[in-house]
Amino acid sequence: MLITFALFLTLAGLDSITSANDWEHIGILLVLVLIALALLITSADFFIEGAKGLARRAGIAEVVIGLTIVSIGTSLPEILVTSTASATSGSDPALMDLAIGNIYGSVLVQITLVLGIVVAFRPLEIRPAWLRRDGLLMLASIVILTGLLWEGDGLTRIEGAILCLIYATYIMWLLNDREKIREDELEMVEEIKTSTEFSWTGTAYFIMVIIGLFMAVYSAAQLVEHACAIAYSLNIPHAIVGTTMSGLGTSLPELTVAMVAARKSQGVAIGTLIGSNITDPLLSIGIAAMINPISITAASYDLTMHLIIPATIIGVLVCLSLMWTGFKFQRWEGTILISFYLLFLAILELQRNGYITV
Repeated sequence: MLITFALFLTLAGLDSITSANDWEHIGILLVLVLIALALLITSADFFIEGAKGLARRAGIAEVVIGLTIVSIGTSLPEILVTSTASATSGSDPALMDLAIGNIYGSVLVQITLVLGIVVAFRPLEIRPAWLRRDGLLMLASIVILTGLLWEGDGLTRIEGAILCLIYATYIMWLLNDREKIREDELEMVEEIKTSTEFSWTGTAYFIMVIIGLFMAVYSAAQLVEHACAIAYSLNIPHAIVGTTMSGLGTSLPELTVAMVAARKSQGVAIGTLIGSNITDPLLSIGIAAMINPISITAASYDLTMHLIIPATIIGVLVCLSLMWTGFKFQRWEGTILISFYLLFLAILELQRNGYITV
């Protein structure tokens, strides 16, 4: 709690005393981005704790909390960054590229680099039941989003609403079928509990939700603003900034939850990442599209459609293929996933320097 407030005061103070001329210095921008990212992660966690406390006070079952609040909560940074970029894109259409890049970047980094790190830390067992259910839905979600983007070079508000409706239908199906999947999911909920005893009053939890949400929204706005300043300063396409810096940064909550689960020898770490990668291409981008129709700029169209999106789909297919072989992730398979992400970064850099055309 104290760390969250300290980060908020630091970011607000630095932003107020930093002039536009100072923004020409990459070092200052990087410091502001890192502080905004740290605040986004801690404030999102603050929001999650308050929301879980309110849910328990209301007598909502643990399995419901785990499937809804925690799932959406770990994707809150992606939701806020993407929505903020969409809301402010009127003055800068390139922010749409950052929004789309953030979603695909988050999916790619979670299913390759983050999962690879977790598996390298501890081999994980795979549950065939949720792999067939959630794993295939994760792939379907990304394919549906890609199809909509490809068909219309963007997303309309109606298409954004359709994506959100698909996600809501998925959540309702899980909740209606929770007795059947309780054994698989209950363990996951137990793993991701924090040390908080939830002994506060309902008013205290409500205040936590309000403060956490306010700070998360503020930090997301700062992150988008300063990340774009870096993109302009280094002449880097916004799609690349969203796919790498923003995508990796907003995936830190999932990495934290997955590492906690893996440390207790539970394969539910993979389930956490898959759940987030269903939320991002459906709910996160769907909300952003409903706020403001999304389109890919001509400058980033080829990069996004011919490199970033195919790399994400291939990464997901590689991950699911490795999961399906023996239903167990070995350390060498984690190395394959990490190598895939590093190869993607290398190709991005080669493309940016003109050695590869897309």
